[in-house]
Amino acid sequence: MSINVFLDDYRTCPPDHTLVETIDECFTLLSTEKIGHLSLDHDLVSKTQNGFVLVQRMVEHQLFAERITIHSANAGRGKAMYNYLKQAQSDFKMPRSIKVILRPLPLH
Repeated sequence: MSINVFLDDYRTCPPDHTLVETIDECFTLLSTEKIGHLSLDHDLVSKTQNGFVLVQRMVEHQLFAERITIHSANAGRGKAMYNYLKQAQSDFKMPRSIKVILRPLPLH
């Protein structure tokens, strides 16, 4: 059985997701659980440990969910996260079967 994970330190977590507020918490779940849906924000309290750093670590360690949504309202950095994952798929560093979606959520 898989779980759904929502990385965000500001928005309310959807009821069918597990909330994590740091990339370390998220990386731990990626390492120990099967994740069906992973929804990612870019801007977190830590400016150096952000969503882009997480997607780099995911590709480096080959840890993925079945479906990944980038929900960051930071248009430029959210698009960079999305493009990084799509490029990893093109470079055969990430399975092409994983659905990657860019769907910004409002902050309020």
